[in-house]
Amino acid sequence: MAKFSANLTMLFTELPFLDRFSAARRAGFRGVEYVSPYEFYPGDISDRLKANRLQQVLFNLPVGNWDAGERGIAIFSDRRDEFRDGVATAARYAKALNCPQVNCLAGIALTGSDPDELRATLVENLRFASAELGREGIRLLIEPINTRDTPGFFLNTSAQALALIADVASPNLFVQYDVYHMHIMEGGARETLSRNLDLIKHIQIADHPGRHEPGSGEIAYAGILKHIDGIGYDGWIGAEYKPAGTTSDGLGWMQMFGATG
Repeated sequence: MAKFSANLTMLFTELPFLDRFSAARRAGFRGVEYVSPYEFYPGDISDRLKANRLQQVLFNLPVGNWDAGERGIAIFSDRRDEFRDGVATAARYAKALNCPQVNCLAGIALTGSDPDELRATLVENLRFASAELGREGIRLLIEPINTRDTPGFFLNTSAQALALIADVASPNLFVQYDVYHMHIMEGGARETLSRNLDLIKHIQIADHPGRHEPGSGEIAYAGILKHIDGIGYDGWIGAEYKPAGTTSDGLGWMQMFGATG
């Protein structure tokens, strides 16, 4: 049976961030994830996790200035020191929150950038991060994101992510597979998941169009979730969608697909 994690950056947003943990638990979730914990003291988040008996499933390495549109800094050669400091910060938070894995967003390429230089920087940074986090027992993930929602994002397909993993050649680098993003970019979720199950350590879901609740659009989630269970995936599935109304009113998909939190 699938284990669903609530993405608190996108769900229960009518509440202050720290109050979303109890809302997620009341809704039936047993795990949580989000873009960033760094705006809060780790102890404050840890208290909410413990009080609500929640597992911290995932968060990102520091992504730069999110409000200004940045979506990661790992491709920028002039920000290597900032990236490395962010790895240390992420490791500290992950240990405090008992979080087994963190995700690296590659970043949005600047107009006129040399893609070969960007990729070389990314490979170097991923080698560093995977080694540093591995020493702390923390798994590193990379995530392809669609170019329709995030124009210029450097990593866009499963094939690109797998090629990066091969080039980095680290035993501690894996894929975060977002069904919504990859539906837009390539389709074939079942085949990709089956072929690469050993390298996919986290899955996220939302429907298309609109990035709303699973079951609200054209993605065949009943079959995909059954397939995920059938191939033996035992990780978490992150509910990372934009509720069409309130989060609570849209949670019928969990029962629809026979899911548990």
